Parts: sequence; C-alpha cells; structure tokens
Amino acid sequence: MNEKDNFLFHFSFSKTLIFFIFIFTTLVVGSSLSLNINHAAIAEQQQSLPFIKDISFDIDGVTFSHHMASVNGIQMHYVMGGKGDPVVLLHGFPQSWYEWRHIMPALAENYTVVVPDLRGFGDSSKPITGYDGKTTAEDIYQLVSQLDFNNQPIFLVAHDVGAQTAYSYAFAHPNNVTKLVIMDFPYPGFLPPEFGKNGPWWFAFHQTPNLPEFLVEGKEREYISWFFKELAYNPSAITEEDIDIFANQFSAPGTARSAFEYFRAFSVDAEQNKEAAKTPLTLPVLALGGDIYPGLGGDIPGNFAASSLQSLATNVTGVTVPLSGHWVPEERPDFVIDQLSKFFGNKLPYS
Repeated sequence: MNEKDNFLFHFSFSKTLIFFIFIFTTLVVGSSLSLNINHAAIAEQQQSLPFIKDISFDIDGVTFSHHMASVNGIQMHYVMGGKGDPVVLLHGFPQSWYEWRHIMPALAENYTVVVPDLRGFGDSSKPITGYDGKTTAEDIYQLVSQLDFNNQPIFLVAHDVGAQTAYSYAFAHPNNVTKLVIMDFPYPGFLPPEFGKNGPWWFAFHQTPNLPEFLVEGKEREYISWFFKELAYNPSAITEEDIDIFANQFSAPGTARSAFEYFRAFSVDAEQNKEAAKTPLTLPVLALGGDIYPGLGGDIPGNFAASSLQSLATNVTGVTVPLSGHWVPEERPDFVIDQLSKFFGNKLPYS
C-alpha cells in the first residue's frame, strides 16, 4: 500500500470510527433522556386516569366496591365496604389494597373499611414527586375528608412504607385518629439498633436514582418474588396467584419508579420525623412486628417497629407476631384480626 492509499485508509477508518462513536453516544444519552421523558409522560397520563365507580365484588361473601377520588393533585383508587366507624388500611411495598384481602371481610362486619392504593401504587396516579410522609398523608386526609364521616375520627392501620404515611397523618391530624396500628416498619431517622445503621441492602439500592427501575424492568415479578419468599416465615401465605396480581400492578408503567421513590424520600422523612419527635404522639399506638425473616438471617431480636416508635409516641404497645415474617396481614390474618379486635375494643368475627 503506497503512502496515498495508506492515508486514505486511515482517513476512512477514522471517519467510520467517529460515526460509530457518535451513534453510540447518541443512543446512550437518548436512553438517559428518554428515561426522564417517559416518567414525565407517565405522570401526565396518570393524572387523567378514568374513574372506576361502584364496581362491586365480594371477598368471603362480603361486598366491596372500587372508587376513584381526586385528592392533592392526583387520582387515588380505593376500595370500600362495610358499615360502622371508619377504618383506613394502608399497604406497603411492593403491594396495593389487595394486601388486606384477608383482613377486610372481618373488619367490614363492624366498620366502614377504606383501603386506598397509595400514590404510585396499584391504580392510583404515578406522579414524579410527593412520596414523603407529609405529602402522602395529605393524600389520605383529603380522601377521608371527601368521604364525609361527619368529622368522626378514624382507626388507622398501616404496614411497611404505608406506616410512614400513617404516622405523618396522625401527627398532622391527631384529633382525626382514634387509634393507630403500625406493622413491621422502622422509621427513618429512628432506625433501631437491631435493624442496623442503614437498614437492609435494598434500602440503599432503591434510593439509587434511576438504576433500580432500569435493572428491574422486564423482571418485575422475579424481583418482588424474592421479597415475598425471603421475608416470609410462611411463604405459602402469598400464593403464586397473589404474586401474579402484585407483579401485574408493579409492572404497570411508572409503578416501579414510584415505589422506589418512597425509599428515596427516606432522608426527607427522617427530617420530618425528627422534627415531629419534639411533640410525640399521645394517642394509643399498637406496633405489630414479625418474628422471623429468612432473607435477613432468621430471627431479628425485638420488635423494631415498636422500638422505632418509642421516640415518636408516648403510648406504644409492642406485640411480636408469632410464626410470621414481614407480611403480617397475609401470614397471620387470624392473629391480626384478634389484635385489632382487642385494640379497637369491638368484637370482630373470627377473633
């Protein structure tokens, strides 16, 4: 090859290389931008969710119905049934109202049961922001206000990340809550020693911007199945059919990102909780904690929900749920119904 041909070869190769570098960079940047654009589009789309009104269904012979409400700038899906004093049930990660399916029928015998999908979960809106306790508590407060219980205080029951919403609600509206029940949640800013300095591995993973939803996409069922199986003392309590339901909801556009936003809000929650701790709750609080968590090495000493709440409330009763892991309402619904019956002071069926 002569000098001219050699020059032309290298020139052509350099142009080709630059072209491929340009294409690769465009794809990477474009993918990164599209991640945010898609999230924004999802949020806008979710703001105009169609209303689901009065679609009834039965659980164990008790009738409930689906509803949608406009609250705090979002659309919130909720299920309601029963009659009597109002009880609001708040689910955790990575679930929806369906988490309470075993508890709802018994409660509905004596109470009006209201079971929302928290913002970002289930059939509720998936906004870009607003996943801290103060904001999500305002969602629920506006929902309860719309339901018009004649200014009657509610019984408030919550599990996992829903417990932050419940505590923030009770702190902001203490006269609107008769009694508070918290299940298996360590409060940001007050992680108990037995839970470790930073909590389990997924706390940090879920707080990483964009990465968890990118890695989980297309494998949502496999991902959430790990939690259902590894954090349960009795994994069979949540069937494969149940996991299918949760996975279908979690796989919906925007849900995984929204779910992870609850963990990304922990730093904000911690500051809010530390400020709230200056005026601890005085209303009665029942803290139910699991007994054994295989994915965390087995038995974790103590009740970390009750331990965490000691700094946030003055009237806390801690109860460890025997033969249960993290999924207390599903692993031991009989025990939960009995505890709620005693705590609320009203006899429930099956208790």
